[in-house]
Amino acid sequence: MRTFAAIGAFAIIIGIVAGAYFLGGFYSVAASSDDSTPVVWLLTRVRSASIARRAAGQPPFPLNDPAQIQEGARRYAQYGCTHCHGAPGAEWSKFSEGLNPGPPDLKEIAGERDISSIFWVAKNGIRMTGMPSFSKAGAQDTELWQIAAFVKKLSVVSESDYKNWTASSSR
Repeated sequence: MRTFAAIGAFAIIIGIVAGAYFLGGFYSVAASSDDSTPVVWLLTRVRSASIARRAAGQPPFPLNDPAQIQEGARRYAQYGCTHCHGAPGAEWSKFSEGLNPGPPDLKEIAGERDISSIFWVAKNGIRMTGMPSFSKAGAQDTELWQIAAFVKKLSVVSESDYKNWTASSSR
C-alpha cells in the first residue's frame, strides 16, 4: 500500500512541477529556438499517429492521370505551396527558413507518405507548424486530391514541365 501511495505522491509532484514549468513561462515557445530531442520525438509521434488514424480517403481519379497531375501542379502553385515546400526550379520563400519546425521538402518525403495522408494534411493542416488547412481557405477536395497526386510525382517532375504546367497560374 505504501508503494502505491509513493507512486501517487510522485505523480502529483511531477504534475505540479510540469505545470509550473509550462504555465510559469519557463518553456520557450520562440520559433528561433530548437525543441529538445524528446519534444521533437514526441510531437513527431503524435503527428504521425494522428494523421494515420484520420487519413483514409481515396482519390476520385487515377493517380497516374497526367491531366490531374498537371492540374495539381497549377493548384500547388496557386495555393502558394511553393513558398514553403519548393518546387522544381522554384526557390522557397525566405520566410520559410523561420518556421519551426521547418517545412519538409516534399520532393524528398513524398515517396514515404501515402496519398491519403498527403491529402489529409493539405485539407486539414497541422497545428503549430505553419501548415494551414486549405479546406478552411476555400480549396475543394478535388483540388486537394490533384495537389496530392502532383506531390506524389514531384520527385520525377522536371523543372521545364513544372514551369510549363504552372505558366497559366502566374497570371
